[in-house]
This record gives sequence, C-alpha cells and structure tokens, in this order.
Amino acid sequence: MAGYGTDETFATWLSENGYEVPEGAPTAAVLRQRGSQYVDGLYGMRFVGEKAGGWAQERAWPRKGAYVGSSLIPDTEIPLPVVYASYEAALQEARDPESLSLIGSAAERVKREKVDGAVEVEYQQAGSDEFAASITPVMTAIEGLLAPFLRSVGGFPAIMVV
Repeated sequence: MAGYGTDETFATWLSENGYEVPEGAPTAAVLRQRGSQYVDGLYGMRFVGEKAGGWAQERAWPRKGAYVGSSLIPDTEIPLPVVYASYEAALQEARDPESLSLIGSAAERVKREKVDGAVEVEYQQAGSDEFAASITPVMTAIEGLLAPFLRSVGGFPAIMVV
C-alpha cells in the first residue's frame, strides 16, 4: 500500500511549515500510509466524483467526474490539498501514535457524574447515534483543505431552491 504523496514531498512539506517529526516516530512511508487511511476512511465517501479505478482502487483518489467549482479535476491527478491533508494527519499520528484510530464503547460514556455526599454516575445509552462522531478525531486544518472536494452529506446541495 502507498500513502498519498512521496517521502520527499512529505519532508519538504514538514520543512516548509516548520514542523518536525518526533524522534522515534514511524518512517515517513508508514506515517503517510496512516494519514492517507485516515483521510480516505473519514472523508472518502463524501469526496466528489467516484474512484477512477473502480471499487478495487486502493486509495480514494484519483477520481473521475470530480469537479471543484466549474473545474474538472483530471482523473489521473490527486489534488495537492488532498495530499497535504494526509500529511497533516500523518504529522498528528507522529506526534500522538494511534490517535487517528480511537476505540471506545458507547456503554462506557458517562452522561452525568455527581459528587455531593454520595457518588452518582449515569451512563449514556449504548445506542447513541452520536457516539462514533464523538470519538472520531477531527482536525480543522484537514477539514479546511478538503472542504472544496466534499459533497454535501446525503448527496444533496446544502441549499435547495425550488
């Protein structure tokens, strides 16, 4: 498997942005792979267009039929903001290993805790629809980079005019 970009462009991006990978972090290739998996896993279904290579294509990009504004993105290209978003995620993974893949249980969520003489703890219902979203790490830098390449949730425009 290969993450977006190259080790060389990742190193250049780190340098140009004044970032350093902590000592002992995984290799650039491993970090790029993890960052790319995060981007594809969290945003892949919302990207405009469809995979250029069909369902068996490893990465979410390149895509066919993908437009940003009125510009068609060639189906052989991966937009730089997508690559940079994967680098942002890779850097997060380097700084805090496994932070991109948190695991939790809705049954363990504390809804209310009261300490006033007697201890009272109330747990969230295990079926909470918001649970997955509440433990998914969302980074604003990545959101901003990918915003032009995402379709509205549900596939409908954000504003419908009749």
